[in-house]
Amino acid sequence: MIIKSVKMFIKEERIDAFIEATIENQKNSIKEHGVIRFDVLQCKDDPSSFMFYEVYKNEEAVDEHTKTKHFNIWNDEVTPWFAKPRDRILYSAIVPDESDF
Repeated sequence: MIIKSVKMFIKEERIDAFIEATIENQKNSIKEHGVIRFDVLQCKDDPSSFMFYEVYKNEEAVDEHTKTKHFNIWNDEVTPWFAKPRDRILYSAIVPDESDF
């Protein structure tokens, strides 16, 4: 199991458009075979700050996600809206164990 967190800061004037595009991407991402979770979070203290919490069955599922049409449409659309580069971190689960999913 692979857990990925992605933190993004979005230009203030693009926040609503980012949310709209991201909801569409999330709806399609969660349907992918290897995706267990795909949570989209917005910071309460800084509405321009977002975090994605993504859980995949394996590294292949992570790679497959970045090849999907919906991801690439989303990525091409929202990348110009970033106030600074996104920060991606990959994790391995300790608890809960993979068998819990």
